[in-house]
Amino acid sequence: MPEAYQHPDNLWFGLSARARVIFYRTEDGRPDWLDDYEDLADPRLVGEVCIRSSSNIYNISLMAEMIDVVGAEAAEAWAQGVANNLARPPQGGDRDQLRALAAGECSVAVSNTYYWGALAASDNPEDTAVAQAVSFFYPNQGNRGAHVNISGAGVTAHAPNRDNAIRFLEYLVSDEAQQIFADSNNEFPIVPGVAITGPVAPFTEFLSSGVNVSVYGINAGQATDIFDRVGFP
Repeated sequence: MPEAYQHPDNLWFGLSARARVIFYRTEDGRPDWLDDYEDLADPRLVGEVCIRSSSNIYNISLMAEMIDVVGAEAAEAWAQGVANNLARPPQGGDRDQLRALAAGECSVAVSNTYYWGALAASDNPEDTAVAQAVSFFYPNQGNRGAHVNISGAGVTAHAPNRDNAIRFLEYLVSDEAQQIFADSNNEFPIVPGVAITGPVAPFTEFLSSGVNVSVYGINAGQATDIFDRVGFP
């Protein structure tokens, strides 16, 4: 179990993961200067960024990590830059950002990988068309690595069947359960070396930031304050 995906005091641990990545239209190609999360604030992207609302937990967590790795002042400047670059007022979920990107409403979108996987695995031809129309890359591969979210679990303090609860969680990090769990939701296994078969299977090798997920909660209040100060919708 990677240290970044479990609580420092072992209160909970991750079961599956997904990265928050940058998408572009496949036919246009990726701009050769666009590499990092920081580049989303570049003035060259004015009016070109699709992303969910700042009240969304995924964006709060990303900002919480930014605070941890670059400091609050730089994180606030970044948030202001991204707000200046929005193609439209934030609306909908991650799938909606990808649909807007495919439709030409923006040239760059931010989404978790598993939302793209859900579109790619859909039985709806409109969804698969969106998945084919967009491509993604992992940000910050030349430095600190990409931001990763998890689905996790723990045992409550007053669990009536504590031993069985622990056995169940231990099963969920077995190779068998990891494959089932990840493929069912187009996520990545937490346990290294477990093979998956879904749409995101070719994209499991990337550098993650290694920031402990607990930081997202610790810095969440400060992240929200920053978004509010810069007027990020």
